[in-house]
Amino acid sequence: MGGDNAPKETVAGAVEAAVRGVEVILVGDSEMLEAELDGHDVDIEVIHAPDVIGMADDPARALRDKPDSSISVAVKLVAFGKAAGFVSAGSTGAAMAAAAIVMGRLKGVSRPAIATIFPTPGSPTLVLDSGANPEVRAEHLAQFGVMGSVAAEVLLGVERPRVGLLSIGEEKGKGRELDKAAFDLLEKAPIRFVGNVEGRDVATDKVDVIVTDGFSGNVFLKTTEGAVKLVAGYFLEALHGLPAEVKEQAMPALAEVQERLDWETYGGAQLLGVKGVAVIAHGSSSRVAIRNALSMASDGAERDLPGRLAALLG
Repeated sequence: MGGDNAPKETVAGAVEAAVRGVEVILVGDSEMLEAELDGHDVDIEVIHAPDVIGMADDPARALRDKPDSSISVAVKLVAFGKAAGFVSAGSTGAAMAAAAIVMGRLKGVSRPAIATIFPTPGSPTLVLDSGANPEVRAEHLAQFGVMGSVAAEVLLGVERPRVGLLSIGEEKGKGRELDKAAFDLLEKAPIRFVGNVEGRDVATDKVDVIVTDGFSGNVFLKTTEGAVKLVAGYFLEALHGLPAEVKEQAMPALAEVQERLDWETYGGAQLLGVKGVAVIAHGSSSRVAIRNALSMASDGAERDLPGRLAALLG
């Protein structure tokens, strides 16, 4: 029931995912969900949850006051082993709090982190944390590096992922005291740490995982998303005055680039460090994003992402 376009687009995305072989359970107002499912020949279970946690609600308080909210019920299904993971396009704070409190954190995990896939040249890059932890300690960043390395192997199929620490320079001594301390810990971690990376390195194939705090990571990702839109807009302006046949030839190439850079291609971001698969989707997710987020969750469950994280961190 969460998200700007729910339940219509959420259900439509779930139908598309089910057609592709993902086993889906829809949680929310059963009357509304059944009405949206009407006419679709798919096997999707619906579980009634009458309450909804709004974007303005305090996440922790709402979880206590609304035990029958769609996010609470969905997370309990994972906690009780009736589902392998959940996807939510609603309140990010509520989804994270429910996952950490109800599902629980993996042994050894201090802070769960949001890992977002960014479409860099070569293979995609995983950026974490991208919003869960605005303030962190050096040991948290080191743990993000370990979790990101495992996630890159599982989700991106990268062997021995290259892990970099986001900073203001490539040299070891660059950055805040936090970054310097984290650098030392990451060097000792059981990962392939390649040192500091800068914001511009997202446009290269220098690393497979970028580690940073949730504040910097969220600003970094939203800035790059804005830059992509800016460049696309300039490109369309440049095409405007060209002959029709030139536009016709150029548009397929632009569409391909736009698809590669579109966040909906991946659908959502994995919340790493909790006992189960948790995928957080954009609030403005369309059916395409929901479908892809469900596929991402299914892949994470089938490849046992939480189990592989637990084995390394426990």
